[in-house]
Amino acid sequence: MRAIRALLLLILAGVAALPAVASAAEQVDLLLVLAADVSRSVDNGKFQLQREGYAAAISDPHVLDAIRSGRVGRIALTYVEWSGVGSQRVVIDWTTVGDAESAKGFGDRLLEAPRSFADRTSISGAIEFAMSHLAKAPYESTRRTIDISGDGTNNSGRDVTLARDEALAQGITINGLVILSETPLAWNPDHTNPPGGLDNYYRNYVVGGPGAFVLAAQNFNSFGEAIIKKMIAEVAQAEPPRRTLAR
Repeated sequence: MRAIRALLLLILAGVAALPAVASAAEQVDLLLVLAADVSRSVDNGKFQLQREGYAAAISDPHVLDAIRSGRVGRIALTYVEWSGVGSQRVVIDWTTVGDAESAKGFGDRLLEAPRSFADRTSISGAIEFAMSHLAKAPYESTRRTIDISGDGTNNSGRDVTLARDEALAQGITINGLVILSETPLAWNPDHTNPPGGLDNYYRNYVVGGPGAFVLAAQNFNSFGEAIIKKMIAEVAQAEPPRRTLAR
């Protein structure tokens, strides 16, 4: 019996010396994937438009007010760039934002990172990648959103509606921010300027979920305004007006 007791004491002592079991994942008000198109139709001007627009918007006082007004008072977000099938890259991995300092840190890192790709346009691939990245998030939230920004239709990979529907089935909301092109591509005009407009294409084939919306931008000023409105809407789960912002 003494030997058994001694063995039990040794086992208990060993268990006590083990590292504490990891606590539950940190709660946030929203898990948000910012998925930016960097395909061949996205020239340097549109690329900078997205990078600088998101960097500025995340630090906007109105956006920060919306974040702080949540139950937890912070969100977790990640910035992904995407192009053709298999061409997706995490530029900034999951990080929390809840104050001006963390927002500025996110924006600074975004502006410093190099461009990822210049391939075809696989919105379906972007959605699939974002879904897998949401599944690996080290934070927890009842609200998960994928934010797709881009300047063209899906022309690579599988049907975008299939990817969209799979995301919706998992309770994920997809919103869209389209960058309008005044001049259609010479080699493929319907890519950036499809019949009915790119914003309608996104509404019909890309976005979905409770309160899902599409905003469209035509230049730097309207793009920055659109991002701010979009992020406030996503954080507050409100629906902004469905219209193209004026020049």
